[in-house]
Amino acid sequence: MATFLYRLGRGAFRRRGLVALLWVALLFAAGFGAASASAPTSGSFSIPGTEAQKAFDLLDKRFPGMAADGATARIVIKAPEGAKVTDPGPKAEVQKIVSGLKTGPGAAEISSVADPYEAQAVSQDGSTAYISAKYNVSGMELKDPTRDALKDSGEGAKAAGLNVQIGGDALMAAPETGSGEIIGIAVAAIVLVITFGSLIAAGLPLLTALIGVGIGVSSITALANVLDLGNTTATLATMIGLAVGIDYALFIVSRYRAELAEGRERDEAAGRAVGTAGSAVVFAGLTVVIALVGLAVVNIPMLTKMGFAAAGTVVIAVLVALTLVPAILAFAGRKVLPAGQKSRLFGKGKPVGADGQKKPNGGTRWARFVLRRPVVVLLAGVIGLGIIAIPATKLEMGLPDDGAQPVSTTQRQAYDLLSDGFGPGFNGPLMVVVDGDKALADSTADRIKGLDGVVAVTPPTLNEAGDAAVITVIPKDRPSSTHTEELVHEIRDGSGDDVLVTGATAMNIDFSQKMNDALLPYLALVVGLAFLLLMLVFRSILVPLKAALGFLLSVVAALGAVVAVFQWGWLGSVFGVEQTGPIMSMMPIFMVGVVFGLAMDYEVFLVTRMREAYVHGERPGQAVVTGFRYSARVVVAAAVIMIAVFAGFIGASEQMVKMIGFGLAVAVFFDAFVVRMAIVPAVLALLGHKAWWLPKWLDRLLPNVDVEGESLRKHLEKSADSPEGPDKDRELVNA
Repeated sequence: MATFLYRLGRGAFRRRGLVALLWVALLFAAGFGAASASAPTSGSFSIPGTEAQKAFDLLDKRFPGMAADGATARIVIKAPEGAKVTDPGPKAEVQKIVSGLKTGPGAAEISSVADPYEAQAVSQDGSTAYISAKYNVSGMELKDPTRDALKDSGEGAKAAGLNVQIGGDALMAAPETGSGEIIGIAVAAIVLVITFGSLIAAGLPLLTALIGVGIGVSSITALANVLDLGNTTATLATMIGLAVGIDYALFIVSRYRAELAEGRERDEAAGRAVGTAGSAVVFAGLTVVIALVGLAVVNIPMLTKMGFAAAGTVVIAVLVALTLVPAILAFAGRKVLPAGQKSRLFGKGKPVGADGQKKPNGGTRWARFVLRRPVVVLLAGVIGLGIIAIPATKLEMGLPDDGAQPVSTTQRQAYDLLSDGFGPGFNGPLMVVVDGDKALADSTADRIKGLDGVVAVTPPTLNEAGDAAVITVIPKDRPSSTHTEELVHEIRDGSGDDVLVTGATAMNIDFSQKMNDALLPYLALVVGLAFLLLMLVFRSILVPLKAALGFLLSVVAALGAVVAVFQWGWLGSVFGVEQTGPIMSMMPIFMVGVVFGLAMDYEVFLVTRMREAYVHGERPGQAVVTGFRYSARVVVAAAVIMIAVFAGFIGASEQMVKMIGFGLAVAVFFDAFVVRMAIVPAVLALLGHKAWWLPKWLDRLLPNVDVEGESLRKHLEKSADSPEGPDKDRELVNA
C-alpha cells in the first residue's frame, strides 16, 4: 500500500492544478446542492423494538388522526400576586391565546388545543393554568413560522401582567454553537504556527480541513430531507471532520518537511510523505470509520444516520490529506518552510537533517525519561486516570427534559410553574394504550389508580371502533426521577401484551435501556475490528491489546469527568452548565465510538514510526526514542488542535452538543497526553522485543500492508537505478 500511496502523492504533487480544480469543483457542487435543497428539519426519531415505539405504532393504526408522535406544547399562565386565572381579566387573556392558536399562523399544523377551563387544567389555588396544544407533526418537523407563532402566542397576556411561559418539544430547535467553534479554529491556527514556524504551512491544514468539512457538511445539508438527517448530524460531522481533517493534513505536511530536511527533491518528498505518513492516515481513518459506522449496532435510525454521515466526512478528510494536501504543497513551494530552513535546503549550507539529530528534541528527552522509569510512569498514569474515573461508578443516565434547561429559558420556567402549581408529575404524563375493548380499558385504569406514585388517571378514551383506548397517567414525581421509571415498569409488569406504556417519559426510559443493552455488543464489535486492523498495521498482538486497554482507561476517566461536571456540578459554572442532571443515555456509547476512533489516530501515528525504526534494525528502546523524536511534537500539536476544536462546542446552546464537546475534549486530553505519551512508551519499554511478537502461523495468514514502507524503500532503490527513476520530471517539479 505504501508504494501505491507514494505514487498517488507524487502524482497529485505533479498534477497539482488538476487535483485542486477537482476538489474545488466538488466543493462548489456540494455547496450548490446545499443551497438548492429545502431547509432541513431536525430529523425524525424512533426506537424500533421498544414498547413505547410499539404503542406509537398502534396509536397510528387505531387512532389514525391522532398524530401520536406529534409535537406538544404547554402554555403555562400564572396570575399576578393576589389574582387568579379564573378572574374575568386573566380568563379573557387566556382564551385569546386559545383562539389565536386555533385560528392564527401555524393553525394548519395544530390538531387540537385544550381550553384549560374546560379541560380542568387550573391549579387548586387558581393561580396557574395551562393550555395543551397538539401538533400534526413531530417537534423536529415543525416549520419555523409555526414555532414562531407559538412563541408569540402569549405576548398579549404578558402585556396584561400575566406570567406566560411555554414548554414542550414543539420549541425544539437546531443547536447553536456560538463563537466557541471559531475560537477552536483560532487556537488550532496558533498551534500550527508554533509547530511549523511558517504561516503557509500552518494555514495549509486549516484550508484543506475546511474544504473537506465544507464538502461533507454541504452534502449532508443537500441530502438532509431525502435521508431524514437532523441538524445535530451536521454539527457532529463538523466537529469530527475539522478535528481529523486538521490532524491528517498536519501529519502529511510534517513528514513532507522531514523528507525535505533529508535533502530530497520536492516531488520525491511529497511522494514519500504520502507513502509513509499517508499509510498511517488511511488506517487511522479506518478506525474512526469503523467506530462511527458501528453505531448501527444500536439499531436507532437517528444514531445510525449520524454515524454514517460523520464517517463520510472522515473519508473525505482522508482523501483530502492524500491528494489535495500534496497538490497544495506543490503550489506553496519553499514557503512551507521557515526562513532558516529555506536557505539551508534551497540555498547554501547543509541540509537540515545533517545536524538536526545532534541536539535531542523534547520528544527524545521525554522518551528517554520514560525508558529510565517505566514502572513509575506506568503506575502514575494508571492510578491518576483511575482516580478521575471514580465518579463514573455513580453514573446516572437518562434523556434531559425541560427541567434540565437553563433557568433563563421559557421551557425551564414553564416546567417550574407546572411543578409548583400542579406537581412535578404533570411535566411528564404517561400514555397507556390499551389494545382491547372498554371493559379491559376500565379495569386497566382501576388497577393503575391503586399504584403508589400515581397522582391522577384520566378515564379511558376509546377510538371509533371501540377496540382500543388511551389512558393518561400523571405520576407523582418528575419525569427524570427513578420513582417515575419504577412506576413505568410497575405498570408494564402488571399488564399483558395488550397494554402498552408510551409518551415522552416512557420513550426516554426505553431509549436509555436500549443504549445500555447495546453498549457491550458495540464495544466488542468496534474494539474487535480495530484490534484486527491494528494487528495488520503493527504485526503484533500485544501492541493492539495495549492500545485497546489504554483506550478503555481513557474513556472511563473521561466519563468520570463528565459525571463530575454535568451530573454533580463540579466546575459547572466554568463550563456553562446551569442545570445538573442525568448524563444523556447516548453519551457512553457515543464516547466509546468516537473516542476509540480518534484515540487510535495517535496510536497509529506514534507507534507506526516506532515500528518503522524497529523493522529497520533498531533495538526496542531505541525504536521508542526514534518514534518520539519524529512524532511526539506533531502528536502533541494534533492533540491540542483536536481538544481545541471539541472544546469549542462546549459553548453550544444544546446540552447534548455541550456534553459531547466536553467529553470528547477531555477524552482526547487523557488519551493523547497520559495514555499515548506516557503509558504506551512505558509498556513498550517493559515488553522489549515481546511487544513486536506475532506467531509465525498468524504472520503467514495476515496480509502485509507495509505501513512502515519497507516495500516502498525497495521500490525506490530499484527505480533509482532505472532511467525512468524519480529524477525524470525534476525540471517540471522545480518549475
